[in-house]
Amino acid sequence: MTEDYLFLLKINEFLYMNLFKSNAFTIEVGSIIDSSLNELLTTYAQSKIVIIVDENTHDNCLEYLLTSFDSLKEAEVMLLPVGEENKVMEVCFQVWQALTDYQVGRKDLVINLGGGVVTDMGGFIASIYKRGIDFIHIPTSLLGMVDASIGGKVGIDLGPYKNQLGVFSHPKKIYIDTIFLGTLPEKELLNGFAEMLKHALINDKSQWEKLKKIPSIDQLIDEKIIIDSIKVKFDLVEKDPLEKNVRKKLNFGHTIGHAIEGYFIDTTPISHGHAVAIGMLAESFISMKQQRLKSEVFYDIELFLTTKFPMIQLDEDAIKEIIQIAKNDKKNESGRIFCALLNEIGECSIDNEIQENEIADALFYLNKFAISMN
Repeated sequence: MTEDYLFLLKINEFLYMNLFKSNAFTIEVGSIIDSSLNELLTTYAQSKIVIIVDENTHDNCLEYLLTSFDSLKEAEVMLLPVGEENKVMEVCFQVWQALTDYQVGRKDLVINLGGGVVTDMGGFIASIYKRGIDFIHIPTSLLGMVDASIGGKVGIDLGPYKNQLGVFSHPKKIYIDTIFLGTLPEKELLNGFAEMLKHALINDKSQWEKLKKIPSIDQLIDEKIIIDSIKVKFDLVEKDPLEKNVRKKLNFGHTIGHAIEGYFIDTTPISHGHAVAIGMLAESFISMKQQRLKSEVFYDIELFLTTKFPMIQLDEDAIKEIIQIAKNDKKNESGRIFCALLNEIGECSIDNEIQENEIADALFYLNKFAISMN
């Protein structure tokens, strides 16, 4: 543990104190009704409160929040359109204008109630508006709970380039209540499951084996499993808050995965988790070809991921375009493509340069696999 961070795991709560610039926040896992949210809201009794939702959380989650906390009855609700394709500057401008019209000031509060798109975008909106106003996250998706809402990354997309515009900005608090997962279809649980599998692959072989043995996707709605996954991300963020070193392990699957997600964003969008699962498989293939990862380990990863996530057919033109998108990834340097690669399940290395032909070979391999499965 570094001098700059305090990380405390309680039975049902994570306390994570970022002492840089005196920026502190708490993550609580458990019933939001029994959490410190009501106490926190009293500190904003004289402030305006804005709740940012998308169409799904407006219909499925907002009423529960409003009826549980009297101090939110006068809150202004701002509605975002659903989908990654709407995580763009044009929508941000509309919200900033609405915040201005509502005369929201620097002492007011934004509550982001939603999945990864809402927490990414809502955090970015709050962080930029008037050079930053307080915000909290209440993630309502599994992906939001184990990954997107945690770590201080907020941002939006620029065309096909994922999170190309963004800042590091931490919420004051994050409240994780599995009650919201009851509103999700199985495909959304799978979306978060991909990030949980990533956490296991880069950090903990035993966790990978446990996740493989989960009998059904609905078993993921379990605080213990969620806490185990959260802890992986926190340990890496604690050591490297600004992603200069070991935190880069969390990008495993994302160099190629983000490029695939960006390629489909304007046609037939696929979920972030689905894209990351394909990206993890492609980058594991490269790891094997570079003789970092044993072939039998790769085939173990392949067998499990392909039973949970469908592979997508990609023709030669699609693969060329995906590579072009990957060439503009945030992690690249001097025109070279870098990514995290596996050495073993639970062991990941960072800052590995990969070549365009290696990406092409991996995607052609997965394309053949997809064809054989259809």
